This record gives sequence, structure tokens and C-alpha cells, in this order.
Amino acid sequence: MAFSEFLGNPQIVAALRGALRVGRVPHAFLFTGPRGVGKYTLARLFAQAANCERLNDDACGECHTCQRIALLAEPQRLMEQGLAERGEGADAATVERVPLILQSHPDVWALVPDPVRLKSPVARPMLRIGQLRAVQRAAYFQPMGRRRVFIIDGAETMRWDVANVFLKILEEPPSSATLILTAPSPYSLLPTIVSRCLQFHFAPLPAAEVESILKEKSDLAPAAIRLAAQLSEGSPGYALEMDAEKESLRRRNGLKILERAARGEEFGQVFAQTNIISKDREISFEEQLSVFYSLLSDLLELTSGIDSPQLRNAPLCKELASVARRIDAGWVMRGLRGLDQLAAGARRNLNRQLGLDALAAELAPSLISRE
Repeated sequence: MAFSEFLGNPQIVAALRGALRVGRVPHAFLFTGPRGVGKYTLARLFAQAANCERLNDDACGECHTCQRIALLAEPQRLMEQGLAERGEGADAATVERVPLILQSHPDVWALVPDPVRLKSPVARPMLRIGQLRAVQRAAYFQPMGRRRVFIIDGAETMRWDVANVFLKILEEPPSSATLILTAPSPYSLLPTIVSRCLQFHFAPLPAAEVESILKEKSDLAPAAIRLAAQLSEGSPGYALEMDAEKESLRRRNGLKILERAARGEEFGQVFAQTNIISKDREISFEEQLSVFYSLLSDLLELTSGIDSPQLRNAPLCKELASVARRIDAGWVMRGLRGLDQLAAGARRNLNRQLGLDALAAELAPSLISRE
């Protein structure tokens, strides 16, 4: 796969190719944007292009180096292999002593949040100090090829005390290595880390482009493709991996909670609904909160008087409009602040259902009727 085959965000692709062409490659990049929008894929393409045996500013995809690095396109397989080699019953000391590192070429490493176990992964995988110390040691080795590249995927999962280890690498960057961090937002990282990286934010793709990718890379029916593209919010990777029917149901359930909170009634049903959501273990609590962020973002557009709002949840446009008639933008902002508190509490193992119950109860007294 070459840069020309990467869909979306052409300005970022052009900037990366230009840096390689003139030989002025920064020591650290920060790729931010929603999940599935291509941050990890472009980081891997950069690693290929930086070490390609034939080309200077792109990957030929045919040389031995390109083919080896391309194996990182399937990180799940390499992760399963690494976890199996470490052992299912690894204790905390072993997890740090034998860090999970994905490597298919000596000069390119990929670090992903460590789930610890393969069969029963931890609820919140995170980057661990053992992984970052391994990078700290290896970053200063001379490359076998042109450049060492370390992809730090899910950088926002680093605990801030652990992130200080990584900061030491950025304070004294190696001349022949580049570190690429990926995260949803720069605000989820230490400001001292963000300030030492060249930042690129990945914008979502238009729904039509997501549909084209799904038609090419999946065997879904046309109706399912359309639904997945609408729910993906411009992230083709997310669209490819999602179960569109389950995702649609999650968003309907989330909207029911907001609707009943806006009515200020039926709290028995509200708490029953939060119970259903809290028991959904197929996605993380952070992903569940992102559903509410998406719904509240649509409600904010609808209550702010924006002409032709671009709804993230277009299949729910009628239901969203009905809720929007009962509330105002101030109500939505209170909801967003409550979600921010829930997201912070999730890092401290906050009880999921109690957190959602408290949010719904807090919104109920702010009933503002427009009828």
C-alpha cells in the first residue's frame, strides 16, 4: 500500500511525503482524531516509506522491507502471538519484564495498549511502563535501514506518571528515529508531551467516501453499508469493524435515556435502561460515553438554530428533533459537562450504572418545554 492509496486527509499525506523527500523528518509526530479514521494506518505507511529500499518519499510495497513492515497492518495477529508467548497467567512483574511489542522488522516497532491476557483481557488495556522503557532503550540504536520508527498507538492510555518516562525520550530525541503517537485528542496527553510533537489532526471522511471503502472491502448489503457509513461518523476503520445493527440499538437506547431525563419522569424506566447499557461488555465504558457525546452533539446543533445541521446520527433525526423541542442549548451543555465528569471518573473505576443514573437525575430538573 502506497501513500496514494490512503483515503482522506491529503494535506497530512503531502506533509509527510515532503518531510521524507527533503530529509527533514521530525523526531516525533502526534496524530489525533477519531478512532478508525486512519491514524495507525498512516503511521505504518510512513514507517514503510521511511525505510523503502526503492523510493525516497513513498513505499513501493514490493521490496523486502516494505513487505515486512506491512505485516503490522494486522496488529491483532501479532498481539495474540505476543500474549501467547508471554503466557496467559502472567503476573504484574512478568507483564512489565516481557513487554508487549509488535515487531515485524528490526527498525519498526508498534506499541498498543496491553490487555495483559488473551482469553480474559483486562477491562481497560493501557500502555505500560515496561513497553515505554523498552522504547527508551531501543530508540538510540542505529537503524539497520534508513530510520527507526516507533508507533505508540493509544497514547492516551498512558498513566501520567508513566508518561514521564516517555517524556525523557522526547527531551533528548535520537537523531535517527521517529516516534509517532496516536490519540483521540491532544488534551488526553500531558501538555509537555504534546508540545514536543509535530501535530496532525485527522478529519473524518465524507459519508460517500466511507461507503466506497465499505463497498470495496466488505461484503455487506447496500442497506447495511449505508447504515454503517452513517453511524461511523467519517471513520472507515470503525465502519468496517462495527456491527451496524448493534451500534444503532446502542444509540437508540442512549437517546431513550436522554429523552426520559428531559421529560423528568419515568425514572424506573431510565434506571432500567442504564442497567442495560452498563451490562454491555462488548464495548468499553469510554466507547459507551462516546455514544452519548455523539447524541448530545447532534442535540446541540438542533437547539442552536444552525441551518442544515450535519447530524452524526442521521437515522435518528426524527427522534432527535422530538427531544430537541423539549430542551435548550444550556441543557445540552450541562449534559456535556456531566459526561466529562463521567469520563474522568471512568479512570478511577467509577460504577457505570450509578454514573449514568446520576447524569440522568441531574438533567431532569432542568426541564424546559417549548411546547
